[in-house]
Amino acid sequence: MLTTAISSSTLFVKFPPHFGDGPSSSTMHCRTQKGRNPNSFRLFPVCEFPAFLPKEVENIKDPFARRLASRIERLPVQVSFSKSSMMSSCVKPKQQTEANPLLLLHGFDSSCLEWRYTFPLLEEAGLETWAIDILGWGFSDLKNSPPCDFASKRDHLYQFWKSYIQRPMVLVGPSLGAAVAIDFTANHPEAVEKLVLIDASVYAEGTGDLATLPKALAYAGVYVLKSIPLRLYATSLTFNGLPLDTLSDWTNIGRLHCLLPWWEEATVDFMMSGGYNVIAQIRQVTQKALIIWGENDQIIDSKLAVRLHCELPNAILRQIPDCGHLPHVEKPAAVCKLIKEFL
Repeated sequence: MLTTAISSSTLFVKFPPHFGDGPSSSTMHCRTQKGRNPNSFRLFPVCEFPAFLPKEVENIKDPFARRLASRIERLPVQVSFSKSSMMSSCVKPKQQTEANPLLLLHGFDSSCLEWRYTFPLLEEAGLETWAIDILGWGFSDLKNSPPCDFASKRDHLYQFWKSYIQRPMVLVGPSLGAAVAIDFTANHPEAVEKLVLIDASVYAEGTGDLATLPKALAYAGVYVLKSIPLRLYATSLTFNGLPLDTLSDWTNIGRLHCLLPWWEEATVDFMMSGGYNVIAQIRQVTQKALIIWGENDQIIDSKLAVRLHCELPNAILRQIPDCGHLPHVEKPAAVCKLIKEFL
């Protein structure tokens, strides 16, 4: 549970024990907002959110998620499979540097809000840092129903890089984002200087039998995927011992993008397209790679970390103790330290 202290109109938010350490030492300084009762205060910072985010963003309590959500914007990206530019959601860096930038991806059916704790640490370290929503997930404008198969996701990422980054980058992929990163690097090696793969989901052979489901059943399955009970269960598996109030808030953060009107169609399209199968591409990646793994990952067997380390020709493996499937959420300072040392 986040512990708080209120003085006048200032809120100090201290990290719960499961963080270990977090952005900007152990506290975050925020403005508070009065509630309907003039003598009460909402225990989270006042933020101006972009109008395209679901209105439920206002209910999120986590101050770091609120801060990062307020920085999300949409940039036009001209993709090859559409005549008009796609307004693509991302978080831009506050500064440009001479060093090659980091581009942060996210996991399956997630968004750039995964990086709410590690993103500010990377910025504080002086690194030019971008976070992008993978096509079909996150908060991009998909009202024109673009294809959301792996090839379209790759093209979207490449066109984004070509339009806004234009330099070899350090591509960071957690969970299924690691498969996105492997696929992208194998096809566009000139765009990637180094790779960081976090609890990488790269050995699944696509979406399996889900690709052959009748469309009506696929939509039914996706409806369940969005449900709060399933999301609560998945969040409890992903992290180690979250307090109930944190579990609830993190679940709301993780499903916020599901409330956009095109989410179901985009997710069904990805499922029925067959998904990612990058097993044959792993050995093609020659860039230096850092593999980060949470020792208590209950989603992906740690034996696959060793396999990936063996198959990537130029990789190092680092494990984070007392950590589950998403170290950049659970142990942000440890992840930031490993990335800085790798660079």
